[in-house]
Amino acid sequence: MSEVLKIERKGAILEVTLDQPKANAIDAVTSRLMGEAFCRFRDDSDLRVAILTGAGERFFSAGWDLKAAAEGESSDTDFGPGGFAGLTRLFDLDKPVIAAVNGLAFGGGFELALACDLMVVAETAELCLPEAFVGLFPDSGTIRLPRRLPRAVALEMLVTGRRMGAEEAGRWGLANAIVPQAEVMAKARDIAADIVKAAPLSIATIKELLRKSEALDAEASFALLEEGAIANYEALLASEDAQEGPRAFAEKRDPVWKGR
Repeated sequence: MSEVLKIERKGAILEVTLDQPKANAIDAVTSRLMGEAFCRFRDDSDLRVAILTGAGERFFSAGWDLKAAAEGESSDTDFGPGGFAGLTRLFDLDKPVIAAVNGLAFGGGFELALACDLMVVAETAELCLPEAFVGLFPDSGTIRLPRRLPRAVALEMLVTGRRMGAEEAGRWGLANAIVPQAEVMAKARDIAADIVKAAPLSIATIKELLRKSEALDAEASFALLEEGAIANYEALLASEDAQEGPRAFAEKRDPVWKGR
């Protein structure tokens, strides 16, 4: 595996560490490696949840490598499967990814964290989108941030580039947990362990329905289920796991999930 990307399997949990000193910036080559890693995660039935973090204590990721941009990379560059950093456009990933934000998440680094499903943030971390001040455009951030924050707060961050601290991120509900820097991975692992206890098809159904119903009202969202538009839901209803769960509950034991 490339030196810039450290990947470790721990049972059903995949840990991905971006290790690109000094700021864990992401160029096109690194982005393609990340995309390949997350596609393998998506397609591996033995893996249930991923944790993404940055090496070191200062940066989660500074985002797009501006040195690479100065040398010719552009928004039209092939960043690989999943778009920039392998996640920002990986729309068919029905497994949770936890961002363990160990430090500064700037620009594309913040966009990468926003593309994850859950976010554990170090007390010392800061989040910002400064692209407009280097003549760029935060496409993923502009799309995702207003869905996670009040519009006025998101717009302020987009047009002023101001930094949001961990405490404020927690106050707005952007972060699932705020912990000391040394405890970020431990907390992310605790959350991942809880997710692994759930039925795989249940988790996949939750993610798929959230994705497909985000812009719909409740009636239209229920219609997706009734019309068979949620593939994971159809698989869940016909699965062995749908019988195993109630059986295990009645027998007062832990369920043994098969994912089918």
